[in-house]
Amino acid sequence: MLSDPSVLILMYGVIPLWLAVGFADWLCHRASNIETTTGAKESLIHLLMFVEVGLPLLAALFLEINALIIAFMIAAFFVHEATALWDVQYATTARTVTPIEQHVHSYLEVIPLMALVIVVSRHWEQFLALFGAGPDTARFSLAWKSEQLPAAYLTTLLLANIVFEIIPYVEELLRGLRANRGRLTPAKVEDPHPGATTGH
Repeated sequence: MLSDPSVLILMYGVIPLWLAVGFADWLCHRASNIETTTGAKESLIHLLMFVEVGLPLLAALFLEINALIIAFMIAAFFVHEATALWDVQYATTARTVTPIEQHVHSYLEVIPLMALVIVVSRHWEQFLALFGAGPDTARFSLAWKSEQLPAAYLTTLLLANIVFEIIPYVEELLRGLRANRGRLTPAKVEDPHPGATTGH
C-alpha cells in the first residue's frame, strides 16, 4: 500500500495541506473578530463541518475501503458542502469575509473532493459496484484495514488534528461565548444591515 504514489500523495500531501488550510481559516476568523460579529453560532457551524470531514477521514485511515465507506464519504462530502454554504451565508450577515478567507474556503471545499477522488481511484471496482456496475459485488461491511497505516503516522496525524484543528476551534467557540455572556450570537447580528464579502 505504501508503495502506491496515490497513497503517499494523500498521506503526505493532501491531508497535511488540509490541516494547514483549516488552521489558516481559524486565523482568518480571529482576524475578523468573529467573537463580536457572528459569535459562537458560527463557531458551532465550524465544529460541525470538522465532524463532517473528520468521520470520513477516520474511516479511510482505519477501515477497509469498500462500497459502504465510499458511499459514506460521498454523502459526507455533499453534507459538508451544504453546511459550508450555510456557514458563508450566515457569516456575511455580520462580518466581512476577506479575499484571503474566500481563497482559504476554496481550498477547504476542493481538498475533500481531491481526497475523495484519490480514494475512489484506488478502489474503482467497489465504486462501480456501488452503482451496480463492474465485476465486483458491492461490500457493505465494516472491517479494520488488513494492512494498517504506520502507527507513527497515525499518532502524528491525530495529534496534529488536536493541536491545529480541535483546540483552536474549541477556543474560538469559548471566546465567542465569553464575549457574549453565554449567548450564541452577539446582539449586533440582529442588525438589519448585513456584512459583505470583499472582492472575488
